[in-house]
Amino acid sequence: MTSPLPSFSAASVLDLAPVVPVLVVEDAADAVPLARALVAGGLPAIEVTLRTPAALDAIREISGSVPDAVVGAGTVITPEQVTACGDAGARFLVSPGWTDSLLTAMRASGLPFLPGVSTTSEVVALLERGVREMKFFPAQAAGGTAYLRSLAGPLPQARFCPTGGIGPDNAPDYLSLPNVGCVGGSWMVPADAVAARDWQRIEGLARAAALLRSAGGTCR
Repeated sequence: MTSPLPSFSAASVLDLAPVVPVLVVEDAADAVPLARALVAGGLPAIEVTLRTPAALDAIREISGSVPDAVVGAGTVITPEQVTACGDAGARFLVSPGWTDSLLTAMRASGLPFLPGVSTTSEVVALLERGVREMKFFPAQAAGGTAYLRSLAGPLPQARFCPTGGIGPDNAPDYLSLPNVGCVGGSWMVPADAVAARDWQRIEGLARAAALLRSAGGTCR
């Protein structure tokens, strides 16, 4: 299994947009219009979490029908899931944490990946293994912007996508940090809008999130 874009990397994921929408898809039929709304709003990198039975089908549908979307799989916690996500068409992988076996499987997939960290030791261990781009999770509970700011001095080579407890009010604070490429969140896909299939509202929320780059973020 190889990446569909050989030049695509985890760093590329961090730099696509200031926000990566984190989706919990209950009905795979919603996946394509939802992805189209997010892309139209300026958020091409989309993380579909493996929290529902519809997740792999949603990834497959987006991958096959929304060429401008860069669809990834989140909450990846086993080597078997790595294989299944790649087969479904995922273009990057995100985990809430990592183990050596999971890291080995993600490397072997040929796909870009963002392993999750919440402590300095985990960051150092990944840097030792040649990984520089990571997910910081759960961001707010694990120390938020103060923690990430403290890491920037001794570990400037590490870059993060913080996720967990982030919304439009505090996202600009994260994006202003030199070691943050983008943030992950779900505020632009509220459950009531998805249930009502209000794709126009979701596009508008995505458009506002995409503008966070100009609110002080460092996404390049």
